[in-house]
Amino acid sequence: MKITRFLPAVFLPLFLAASPKETLELLSATQQFQAVALAPDAGRLAWVESRPNADRSPTNHAVILVRDAAGGAIRRITAGDGQVLAAEHSPAWSPDSTQLAFLSDAAGSKQLQLYLAPVAGGAVRRLTTLTGYISSIKWSPDGRTIALLNIAESTAAAGAVEAAAHETGEVSEKFAESRLVLVDVAGGTTRTLSPADTYIYEYDWSPDNRQLAVISAKGNGDNNWWVARLQVIDAVSGAMREVFKPQTQLAVPRWSPDGRQIAFIQGLMSDAGSTGGDIYVVPAAGGPSRNLTAGRKGSPAWLQWQAGSGRLLFSESLKGGSAIAELDPAGGPSSTLWQGDDEIDTGLDGEMLSLSLAHDGVTSAVVHSSLAQAPEIWLGSVGHWQAVTQANEKLRPLWGRAEKIEWTSDGFNVQGWLIYPRNFDPKQRYPLVVSIHGGPAAQAVTRWPGPWGGLVTPLAAEGYFVFVPNPRGSYGQGEAFTAANIRDFGYGDLRDILSGLDQVLKTAPVDPHRLGVSGWSYGGYMSMWAITQTNRFQAAVAGAGIANLQSYYGQNLIDQWMIPYFGASVYDDPAAYARSSPITFIKQVHTPTLIVVGDSDKECPAPQSYEYWHALRTLGVETKLVVYENEGHHFRNPANVEDLLTRSVNWFNDHLR
Repeated sequence: MKITRFLPAVFLPLFLAASPKETLELLSATQQFQAVALAPDAGRLAWVESRPNADRSPTNHAVILVRDAAGGAIRRITAGDGQVLAAEHSPAWSPDSTQLAFLSDAAGSKQLQLYLAPVAGGAVRRLTTLTGYISSIKWSPDGRTIALLNIAESTAAAGAVEAAAHETGEVSEKFAESRLVLVDVAGGTTRTLSPADTYIYEYDWSPDNRQLAVISAKGNGDNNWWVARLQVIDAVSGAMREVFKPQTQLAVPRWSPDGRQIAFIQGLMSDAGSTGGDIYVVPAAGGPSRNLTAGRKGSPAWLQWQAGSGRLLFSESLKGGSAIAELDPAGGPSSTLWQGDDEIDTGLDGEMLSLSLAHDGVTSAVVHSSLAQAPEIWLGSVGHWQAVTQANEKLRPLWGRAEKIEWTSDGFNVQGWLIYPRNFDPKQRYPLVVSIHGGPAAQAVTRWPGPWGGLVTPLAAEGYFVFVPNPRGSYGQGEAFTAANIRDFGYGDLRDILSGLDQVLKTAPVDPHRLGVSGWSYGGYMSMWAITQTNRFQAAVAGAGIANLQSYYGQNLIDQWMIPYFGASVYDDPAAYARSSPITFIKQVHTPTLIVVGDSDKECPAPQSYEYWHALRTLGVETKLVVYENEGHHFRNPANVEDLLTRSVNWFNDHLR
């Protein structure tokens, strides 16, 4: 479908505010810190800075900067001459803190290679001549070898959120596997260690340098993450042995300092890279696992063993915010070191809520942001960080404040966020849009938005209240809460959302006759679902949604995620899928609905949006469908992002003003 661009509408003076374009310009002006890495001796700090191009298009250009942790001059580490722009990222310190490994395409092509820089000064050395996509650099404990992941067949970023290839002719499954490669630091020789039929997602070195713990699966990497297992691979022979077969999903493997145990996070995770669950340990030689956080009212997302003490430091999603805690794997009590409604991260290896931790187990570096404060790098002991950059200190949000909302629903304690409109006037009554996060295993937090934003902040800047709930199925309140929508998709979670909306209407000056609902992915599904179950909403925007779970099972390229939620495949229990399908109840819809999707979406394919749009149009419900060319589950083209946000805001303006 051809996309037509148009300008935002003009409204009464009461509602004049920032357009989506102005919000995107603010986010584009934000200095993004892609990664931050603290040297093991805590003496130096490295980080990666990038900013979109002037036209807000994504850039491959990024620079690596280094300075002493105590302060002083900042200097660039580069494989080039410093004049030519390049993609340089993924800094990884050597165990002795004297060298920095990193990826760069400074050789003049778009192909990344591994480089090594002596931090005190000297020539930068190229270590590899690989082809394809390279990621996840980790030094061996003895500093002699660097491991990395390599998809030799493709330079494109891996993952199900990327755009799918357009297939014609005879369709067959061809897998590009992420393989573990070892690089000799002294000589630069490379050796592919893992087998050709196995996809490696994450890994960690054993303390004796002889083995690596890997999370891996055979075959299709995008789809089989949901059935991946914990294995150990011999660093010399490449022989693999299974250590643990999970009941749900695995992430963040970490070998204990004594080499006897491997810790990891296991839980119901609907998306690779969105981590939450409980912390387990299993003997490295194999044997029964132990759950160290059973019943915990939070969702651990990242962990690291503390050298010397044998304790585990971990971060967790917690009631719409985050926290850092430590525990004794032997069974001692845990203690919370820091808790806040802000977000912390490092951007390293795609790990959520991660810290860059020095060998002392105390000093750390993070990227810190909130809805009120743009990201900066912070450094210090855990929970006592101080800002070391001021790159974004002049930026001010175009939206209002965030207020935490809590309520009860079906015996659950549920939490969400209420984002106030810009220039809030308590004497006025405002429209409100419910914005439902993706996942469902995820958590809505009050972070400063990324470069491509989302609907929450443009709507708040435009003069709306925005209610962002964390219903059952979300992270932040323990594994039982995350798993509470198994075989109940759409039902209990919608009750949580609607009871939260009732709570908001009691406390905020919102007009109950001007309510909208919106979301992307699971949020798009819930937007489609909600208006089949209630007529409370006067407008809906469904992004990358799912209309018919039965047909969706055969259309999407990641069907493995569905079996944990529905208990069986659609072929074995079609009724379970029909029960939670919006199309089953489509004749109950009366809400005007805008439907948007990318034409190359692997996770929520465009035919699902077509099916919903076709039904509404046939039934005489006001609707529009916009399909964006060459876009996957996450949009990359800034013109498409702006068009999508402008259309969405205008849709709500037309129906809620």
